[in-house]
Amino acid sequence: MAFDTVEVTDQLLGEGDIPPVHEVNAAGASPFLLTADHYGRVLPRALGDLGIAEGELVRHIAWDIGIAGVAEPLAKMIDAHLIAQRYSRLVIDCNRPPGVASSIPVISEETAIPGNENLSAAAKEMRRREIFDPYHGRIGAAIDARVRSGKPTVLVALHSFTPVYYGDPRPWHIGTLYHRDTVLPRLMLQHLRGESDLVVGDNQPYAVSDITDYTIPVHGEARGLINTGIEIRQDLITDETGQQRWAERLARILREIAATLHKDGMA
Repeated sequence: MAFDTVEVTDQLLGEGDIPPVHEVNAAGASPFLLTADHYGRVLPRALGDLGIAEGELVRHIAWDIGIAGVAEPLAKMIDAHLIAQRYSRLVIDCNRPPGVASSIPVISEETAIPGNENLSAAAKEMRRREIFDPYHGRIGAAIDARVRSGKPTVLVALHSFTPVYYGDPRPWHIGTLYHRDTVLPRLMLQHLRGESDLVVGDNQPYAVSDITDYTIPVHGEARGLINTGIEIRQDLITDETGQQRWAERLARILREIAATLHKDGMA
C-alpha cells in the first residue's frame, strides 16, 4: 500500500484532484445554512491510500457514512444552502482545531494511519491551506454575504455516528449537539422527542467544545448565530431509502422550527 507524504512538493492537490468544497443550492432562501464537515472520503492523489486498506477507507473513521445522502435532499427540500467537505477526515479533519492531535490523526479508533506519521510542519500546513482553509473560508464568506444582505442565518452542522464505538453500542437514533447556544438545541430536542419512535441524545453521543470542534465554535458561536449540530446513527442512513426518510423527517422539523424562530423574531 504505497503512499506519498508529498514532503518534496509545495502543492497537495493537483491535476485529477477535485476541489475540496461542494455546494448545493447556494441561493437558497431558507434561514438555515447547512454544513457537512465529513461529507466525503476522497484522498488526494499525492497521498495514495495513506498506507491503509480500502476496507478502512469506507469505515466511519474516514467519513460520516450516509450524511451526504441526507444533506443534499434536505437542502433541496427546505431551500437551504449546503456547504460540504469532499476530502476524508483522515487527510485533515475539518471539524477539529488545526494543531490538535485529532486534526491529522496517526491513529483513528484502533487503526494506524501510516501516511500521517512523522509529517513535517510544512506538510501539515499544506493540508490545512489546500483543504481546511478553502472549506472554512467558504463558510465564512457565505455568512458574510448573508449578513450584508440582511438574511437571517441559522447554522446546522450535519454529522453521522457509528452505532458501535470501541465495542460500546450506542442507543440513540439521533443526537442534538451544542455548547453555548441553547435556542436551537432546545427546539430540536423538543421536536425530536415528539417523534414517538426515536431515542434522542441530548449532547450525545458527543458534546460540542472549543477543544474538540471547529465549525460550531468558530462559525456559529463566535459570530453569534443560532446553531446546533445534528448526529444521525449511521445504520439508519446507509441506503437511499433511509437517507430519504431522514431527510424528509428533518425537513419537516426544520420547517416547523423556522416558523417558530420567525414568529419570535429570531430568523
